Amino acid sequence: MNKIHQTAIVSPKAELGADVEIGPYSIVGDDVEIGDGTIIGPHVQIGQWTALGEKCKVFFGCTIGNPSKDLKYGGWRSYVQIGNRNVFREYVSISRASTREGATTIGDDNLLMNWANVAHDTVVGDRTIMSNFATIAGHVIIQDDVRLGAHAAIHPFVRVGKMAIAGACSKCVQDIPPFMLSDGHPARVRSVNIIGLGSSQTNPLSSLPSETVQILRKAYRILFRAKLPLRQAINRVRNEIELNEELEYLLKFLENSQRGIGF
Repeated sequence: MNKIHQTAIVSPKAELGADVEIGPYSIVGDDVEIGDGTIIGPHVQIGQWTALGEKCKVFFGCTIGNPSKDLKYGGWRSYVQIGNRNVFREYVSISRASTREGATTIGDDNLLMNWANVAHDTVVGDRTIMSNFATIAGHVIIQDDVRLGAHAAIHPFVRVGKMAIAGACSKCVQDIPPFMLSDGHPARVRSVNIIGLGSSQTNPLSSLPSETVQILRKAYRILFRAKLPLRQAINRVRNEIELNEELEYLLKFLENSQRGIGF
């Protein structure tokens, strides 16, 4: 059975799964879907056209599915779509898309800490961690297993590649390549994300074999420390290092960058 506090306001147009809990003074709007076993804490607002998956935990003061803050947004229907087993700590804010029938999407098993913000039209993958006050602007892509330090700020249309990390207080105005550690103001690629790539004890899905890490370290030295134009550096890597799945993924990410790479 669902547990809905007597002070909560739940729209009759909302669809609640089994064993959902909704805390004091929380508001669940029209056309909201909440999956089985999800817990909504006190003073939470779940806005219209929001879908939350199963076994999510939403803590005090979060606002999820609030209208896009983009000035071109005209009030039309757009969505927030969230997967399973996500944890949103106190005062997390997630905005709906700015485009008609568009969606801000978040995958599975993510942790967003206090005051993290995800703006309109952003896509977040699986198993990411965003520390306190991490700020994601509109139209950003955050791939799987990314780590964002406290107060990291991601510029609109930036991509953060899988298993990358942005240091605390970083100003990220260009793409952050997969498997790399980026830090600074503005952020620059500083090293391979050695700790993150080997985190098998905390998450077996977020680790790579030591041989792959060594290949990525060799590629890093050519791509980001040889002081070559990026296209030339990519060609040199292809000629000098045996390609595997992860290295090919990294090179294609670099080749497809629209905002450039800070290094």
